[in-house]
Amino acid sequence: MRELFKVVFRGQQTGEFEGAQLKQNLLQLGFGTKQVETLLAGRSVTIKSGLTAALAERYRQRLHDAGLVTEVLPDGSAVKATTPQPSPASPGQQAEDNGGEPAIGGIDTTHPAPPSPAPERRLSQLQFTGTGSEYFGIWIVNILLLVVTFGFYAPWAKVRNLQYFYGHTVLEAGSFQYLADPWVIFRGRLVALVAVIIWSVASSFFPLVASVLVLLFLPLIPWIITRSLKFHAINSAYRNIRFDFAGSYWQAFQVVYLWPLVGILSLGLLLPLAAQRWYSFLVNNTRFGTSAFQLSLTVGQVYLFFLRMILVFVGFALLGGLASMLHSALGMIGVVLAYLALFGYMMAGVTNLVTNATRLDQHGFVSTLGKRRMVWIFVTNSILIALTMGFYTAWAKVRMARYRASCTQMEIAGDLDGFVAGDAQRAGAVGMELGDAFDVGFSFG
Repeated sequence: MRELFKVVFRGQQTGEFEGAQLKQNLLQLGFGTKQVETLLAGRSVTIKSGLTAALAERYRQRLHDAGLVTEVLPDGSAVKATTPQPSPASPGQQAEDNGGEPAIGGIDTTHPAPPSPAPERRLSQLQFTGTGSEYFGIWIVNILLLVVTFGFYAPWAKVRNLQYFYGHTVLEAGSFQYLADPWVIFRGRLVALVAVIIWSVASSFFPLVASVLVLLFLPLIPWIITRSLKFHAINSAYRNIRFDFAGSYWQAFQVVYLWPLVGILSLGLLLPLAAQRWYSFLVNNTRFGTSAFQLSLTVGQVYLFFLRMILVFVGFALLGGLASMLHSALGMIGVVLAYLALFGYMMAGVTNLVTNATRLDQHGFVSTLGKRRMVWIFVTNSILIALTMGFYTAWAKVRMARYRASCTQMEIAGDLDGFVAGDAQRAGAVGMELGDAFDVGFSFG
């Protein structure tokens, strides 16, 4: 008697091949189409059992060359004679011939793979490694070139800025990338410039035409939003895997017009519902390679957040009202404090709420932004920018980026090597530039 072995696949890939090439490699090994789909879905299966140690290792090596990570385990469920009898070859599967390479097609369903242990979970800290003095060099050169070129350098300045902040944002020793072509943004900006000129002339000399243009522009806003989000996404990458955005025009139309209208008609009672739909639209349509982000934020959580925000604002407003009875200046101070409290709650609270409810496959995210800290950074940055006539802007941006990164972690299950790159896509910058030109803003908060 001799010990037999089996080749087990637990859903891991080597990462050397993309989806289409990996599928082709498996088909060439003799797997059927449905079997390939099973393997690419990441299910744990036993591919072959009842093999000698040498033959099992040869199977493992061929599967590794094709792009799958497998392991050889003792096959305790089967005991065969020292000289095994070859089984008939099935369609798409050939018997080994005189010591040649084994044909691999087929999945052994009689011996299912043992369940994989739950991957170890750990928190990985996001880091921002840029410095104010370093970014100041980029920022001041951008300003000078914008002046010299009468603003035409703007697309290149925008890309340089984003490349700096992406490139200095690090996770697991890998930095993010911004890959947009400035010429593409330049062409989109020309279209936006023409649109703004037409709007300005019509507003000044032809009010009726301007009103018609507004009616024509309103249906374009959902398209502008989806195009802008897609452009930013596919030009953002991490470990050479691009992001993507798959939101449709109709989805954007609902979150831009339909749900806010419902919130207004309900006298504000359904505005938290509209907000939840908006955040779901942003997160659930975002992709990293072929993996989709998922938002588990419930309407109840958003209602609770809005209630707390209202209570904070009302509390400060009441304090301001009481203070104004003593002196009008104290009343103004109370109004400013109420605004800053609301601002901090929105800036930090919304980001924490959405980030902590977001997942990517088995991985999660943690955000711990402090509301008072955000207000402090914003206020002191604004004061320093004013005192230095704008020259502190570079340090202010770096300071905020560093704080945001220091409060953001990724809860990683196992490792980040299992993501598959999606098909390369191209998206024009017209939507993004039109959004900038007409001040169509959108974000997590």
